[in-house]
Amino acid sequence: MVTASQTLRDITGMGHHATSLKDSALILIDIQNTYRKGVMQLTNVEPAILEAQKLLKMARALKVPVIHIQHDAGVGTPYDVTAEIGAIAAEVAPITGEKVIVKNYPNAFIQTTLNAELKALEVQNIVLAGFMTHMCVNSTAHGAFNLGYAPTIVASATATRPLMTTNGKTLTAEEVHLGALASTRDLYAVVVDDIDGLKAS
Repeated sequence: MVTASQTLRDITGMGHHATSLKDSALILIDIQNTYRKGVMQLTNVEPAILEAQKLLKMARALKVPVIHIQHDAGVGTPYDVTAEIGAIAAEVAPITGEKVIVKNYPNAFIQTTLNAELKALEVQNIVLAGFMTHMCVNSTAHGAFNLGYAPTIVASATATRPLMTTNGKTLTAEEVHLGALASTRDLYAVVVDDIDGLKAS
């Protein structure tokens, strides 16, 4: 049996204490229709969207800032924000007062106003959910940490897809998901399994 190494968060004394949602901003990353069908369809995407919807309802009830991130890769791509495929899923559609930031890179802080928006809100704690676990969620969590924010990822509100390794082995979506979260949990973010692991108040 393999024994897990001590995380860098434990070694440095940072620990794994989830932030309180009421003292955070919620950032929903790329919860777009492209992940529900076709070439970019994710494993367990529908349950993850429903979890994100629950999280969004909690944030709205607490009146905390909500920021929606939407990836744009151009007209005719799976991330065409001018088409239905690139639209934010109806279950988590923005309402009046909620900021939508369009990005072009996996890290939502790159060449966007996200950092400025959070600075203006005087927010340090951020809660992340969305797609894909190993790509834009992880990249944004790493970017946030490097800028001095304290990210918490809600694992049940994220999802990904099967990927092949360099030796030709195919990892299941769950293996990719868990591996991505484990690597980020080592230092960059607190990871909670589901909404129940996140302090609502």
